[in-house]
Amino acid sequence: MLDADPFAAGLVGLVGATKYVPGHITLPPTGGMRTRIEDELARMAAVSDEVIGQDMRRAVEASWEPRERHDLARWFTGRNWGARTAELFRHVWDAYVAEDWPRRRAALERDVTYRAGLLAAYGWPRALDRMSRHSAWVGADAIRFSSRPGHDRVVGPDGMLFVPYTSSRGGTWLCSAPGEPYALVYPARGTGEAAVTPEPGVRERALARLLGAGRAAILRSLERPATSSELAAELGVSLGTVGGHLAVLRDADLVAGTRVGRRVVYRRTETGEALARGTAPSGGGGAVPPPPDR
Repeated sequence: MLDADPFAAGLVGLVGATKYVPGHITLPPTGGMRTRIEDELARMAAVSDEVIGQDMRRAVEASWEPRERHDLARWFTGRNWGARTAELFRHVWDAYVAEDWPRRRAALERDVTYRAGLLAAYGWPRALDRMSRHSAWVGADAIRFSSRPGHDRVVGPDGMLFVPYTSSRGGTWLCSAPGEPYALVYPARGTGEAAVTPEPGVRERALARLLGAGRAAILRSLERPATSSELAAELGVSLGTVGGHLAVLRDADLVAGTRVGRRVVYRRTETGEALARGTAPSGGGGAVPPPPDR
């Protein structure tokens, strides 16, 4: 596809070599968790050539590669650059993302649940903790999302969106569009890449013998907090099975649950964390583990 469209080829090369990503490919989502790929592609296709041209020139100015590597005169062939960008994104979605989207969406929802739990229990400072290398709650009512110099942005009455993405690479950036709230895009906890199942090591086998395979899998999976429904979907077991294992792990003080709205989010306790990671708990003690499940 890149060979057939110089504009698409130029856009791909530029995005990977600039500190400023063109705004027509970073529009804030308008439907929250209900946003569909069709919604985003339609908005992308509707951006005018004039706006795209201005943004592309700004991206070239912010590129760390020599300017001659990004020949806008050669890229800007024809018209309808928004529609051509949407066609490129549709191709990438169909070829590389669509099949894996249910798993990726589950990872995104899980991160949102995790952040919402931190916000409800501890407030904004903890909710923003480790969202990126530089994000933090500073002062009385301000968020720092980057260490780069720049002017302050004021969050309006419509608030601000936090948008996780699934990738092991990349940083955090701010999306904006006229008349819409800002969106802070950040990497979700975990890489979001396809899982690779390694040959189980000695500690993993020992943990399974100690707790039982089902409970050990849940404890390992709770490296990131999750609801029982999310655990059931991830592990491919019934909700009842997960509930039974969680009850035993909770009684043994290996996991704890926190209510967030109508959902209960489970996390590993300090003892559970030490057991899963094979480290000694800071308190010097630990709960007696449950018998293996059959």
